[in-house]
Parts: sequence; C-alpha cells; structure tokens
Amino acid sequence: MAGSVDRVRAALRDAGHDDTIVAFPASTRTAAEAAAAVGCAVAQIVKSLVFRAGERPVLVIASGANRVDTAKVSALVGIAVERPDAGWVRQVTGFAIGGVAPVGHVTPPTVLIDADLAALDPIWAAAGSPNAVFRTRFADLVALSGGTVAVIAE
Repeated sequence: MAGSVDRVRAALRDAGHDDTIVAFPASTRTAAEAAAAVGCAVAQIVKSLVFRAGERPVLVIASGANRVDTAKVSALVGIAVERPDAGWVRQVTGFAIGGVAPVGHVTPPTVLIDADLAALDPIWAAAGSPNAVFRTRFADLVALSGGTVAVIAE
C-alpha cells in the first residue's frame, strides 16, 4: 500500500497542495471509521466511489453522509453506470476499495463531485490505503481532481 500512498503524495505535491496525509493504526475504510479516526463529522469524509461506464471509470466523490443516486450519475455521464468488482477497481485506479483517493489514478477517470461537499471545511479524503486520509478544502479538491460539481445525492 505504501506505493499507493506515495502516488497520492506525489499528486498532491505536483498540484502544489500541502502534504496533509495522516495514517492511522485503525481502518479508515468506511466514512464512519474515518470520521472516528479524524475526529470530524461523517459528512466531512469524502467517499471515493468508482463506477464503470462501459470500459470507462467514473469516480464519484461524495460526502460520507450521502447516498449516491446512480441514475443521476448515469444521466451526467451519458451512459448507464454499474458497480464494478474489486479487481477492476484495483486495475483501473491502482487503489484497493477502501483506499481509493480522488487523485493519482492509473487510468484518469471521469470525476463527479457531490455539490454538498462545498459547505464543509475541512474535508478528508482517502490517501491510497484503507488507513490513510488527507485533509483538503472543497475548492482544492475540485482543482486536484479536475471534477465536475453536480447534485448526485439521493
């Protein structure tokens, strides 16, 4: 997993973002686990969900408090999306599920960002492993990921 975290660290550095990666002894795989480790609200945790649109990866960056409406995601990307298996996620992103970061992907994804994250500061995103996160701000997350802000919550 160190290689994955290093890839995130390099992406942050290359974008001029501070290295705010923090590793925890316990899992930060779920939004609730990450919020408990960081000491913040679940809403401030960024969920990075990978969907498959044909052969194209779609990364949905959502507030940990929200459920993603896949019909909205499909409409935004113009093709039906589906949940891929863990092997495909690892292959196209370079990250294991539970550690998928919003940056540093092996295959650049189409990125959609939950508009609800704009009201939260700071926010915390996975940093390449199931026990590492990094602190950022909404505007920085948009710039880092190159994502499109949209209403994607149910």
